[in-house]
Amino acid sequence: MHKNTFAIGLLLIVIQLVSCSSKVELENIDQERWINDRDGCLGSRLGNLEDLREIKNDFLGKDNQALIKTFGRPDKVELADRSQTFFIYFLEPGPDCPNLGKKDDPLKAIFRLNAYSRVSEVTISTLEPGKLR
Repeated sequence: MHKNTFAIGLLLIVIQLVSCSSKVELENIDQERWINDRDGCLGSRLGNLEDLREIKNDFLGKDNQALIKTFGRPDKVELADRSQTFFIYFLEPGPDCPNLGKKDDPLKAIFRLNAYSRVSEVTISTLEPGKLR
C-alpha cells in the first residue's frame, strides 16, 4: 500500500511540473516595458516590431499562461467559433488610449489559441481577428 501511495504522489508531482507554464525569455524585447505599455498607448511596443516578427513562431504551441507571463494580460480578448480565442496586444495606440492622433485600425500582435489554449497562429496586422482569413 505504501508503494502505491508513493507512486501516485510522484505521478502528481510530475504532472504538476509538466503542466506549469513559464515565461518565454526574449532577448531583444524589454518585457517589463512591454507590459507597462498597456494598449500600446506609450508607443514603446512598436519599437519591438522587427524583433517580434523574427520570434513570433517561437510562440507556436505555448499555452495562454506562458503568453500572460511573457507579455502581461492581453489588451483585448476575442472568442471565436470552435472554442478558439484571440489574445490581442496593440503595437500602436489602441482604441482605449487617450491619444488624439490614434488610428482607426492600429497595428497589433494577434495570438490565436486553439481549444486547448495553445497558440496555433501568430499574426501582426491591422485587421481584426475575424477578418484575417
